Amino acid sequence: MNVVIHYLQSHEAANETARECMELGAKVLTISADLRSREQIMRMKERLDQLGLAPDILVNNAGIAHYGLLSDVSEEDWDTVMDVNLKGAFLCTQAFLPGMIRQKYGRIINVSSIWGLTGASCEVVYSTAKGGINAFSKALAKELAPSHVTVNAVAPGAVDTRMMEGFSP
Repeated sequence: MNVVIHYLQSHEAANETARECMELGAKVLTISADLRSREQIMRMKERLDQLGLAPDILVNNAGIAHYGLLSDVSEEDWDTVMDVNLKGAFLCTQAFLPGMIRQKYGRIINVSSIWGLTGASCEVVYSTAKGGINAFSKALAKELAPSHVTVNAVAPGAVDTRMMEGFSP
């Protein structure tokens, strides 16, 4: 099994995950790219193409949050959250989808959030982006069904990640 682990800045965390995968027998590649940039995603794809790696499964898991009142959100904050959480999933899916369609097989898993379903006070931007992921997943699943490519969104509740560090139990 081949596993490609993408990261932007968390090089050591990516390497730790790679070590765990290798202990289970996987061949692993770690690669860095800013998912807000089509150019960097295409460079990542070209690198995988050079190595003969085309994903059968794509997990769109990149996410950042913004906490605070909507009235205090800057346009830059809005754009950053939307670019990472929603645009990144769009760009990665668009880059890797042709190979899945050609082989008539693929799995796309988009990580959403419970807030994308219910909304959260003081997390309007994050909730909106994750709601967009849900709509993106539903519509794309219908579009790709004839190609035997499935699309799902997973919407967990609070997960112990760096994004949750600022909250008490």
